[in-house]
Amino acid sequence: MLLLDHLTVIAPTLSEGVTHVQDCLGIEVPYGGKHPEMGTHNHVIRLGDLAYLEIVSIDPEAEVPPGPRWFGFSDPAAVWADWEAGRRLRGWVAHTDNLDELLTRHGDLFGGQVRISRAGLYSQFSLLADGRLPADGALPSVIDRGGRGQPMERMEDHGINLLRFTLTHPSPDEISALYETVGIENAPTIIQGDEMRYSALIQTPHGPKTLF
Repeated sequence: MLLLDHLTVIAPTLSEGVTHVQDCLGIEVPYGGKHPEMGTHNHVIRLGDLAYLEIVSIDPEAEVPPGPRWFGFSDPAAVWADWEAGRRLRGWVAHTDNLDELLTRHGDLFGGQVRISRAGLYSQFSLLADGRLPADGALPSVIDRGGRGQPMERMEDHGINLLRFTLTHPSPDEISALYETVGIENAPTIIQGDEMRYSALIQTPHGPKTLF
C-alpha cells in the first residue's frame, strides 16, 4: 500500500521555489535541510496530519553526486523548462513500509532504491536509473523510512492544510489504472486536460489558496 507523503515543488533554485510558494499561498516555508547523497536542499511545511509540502532544488554548495539525482535534477534543462512552463508543483512522494516488495513487483515503474538522509535520519528512496520522475511525474516517487513514523508528526502546525490535490492529464483512465495497479490509497484526483499538471488547494491563514 502506498500513501501520500508529500507534495514537491521542484525548483531551479531554492529561493525561486520559496518565492513561488509565498506568491501562491501567502506563507513562509521554513528551511528544512540538506540531502548530501543527492546534492539538494529543501524547505518544508506541514499540510495537516497526513502530508507536507517540500520545496527542493540543487544545493550549489554540495558535491555533485556520482549517480543520478532524484526529482529529475540530473537534467537541469528539463527542470528549467517545466518551471518556465508553470509546472512548478511538479510531483509527489508516497510512503510505504516495504519498498523492497514494491520494487520487486513494480521496479519497471519506479526503478531501484537508494539510501538518502536529511539531518542524520536515513530512508530508502525509489530512483530510476536516469533520475527522472516516474511516468513523467504522474506516478509518485516512493520513500520507506523504516518504521520511523512520518515527519509531519514532528513538524510545527501552522494551521495550513491540504484540501484537494489534483492531477490534470491527457489520459486520466490510464493513470487511474496505474494507481490501482501499484496500490495507491489516497492518490490525487485525476481530471482530463491537454497536458499533465498538478494543483493543490490549500487552506492557509488567509483562506483557501491554490498552488501550481
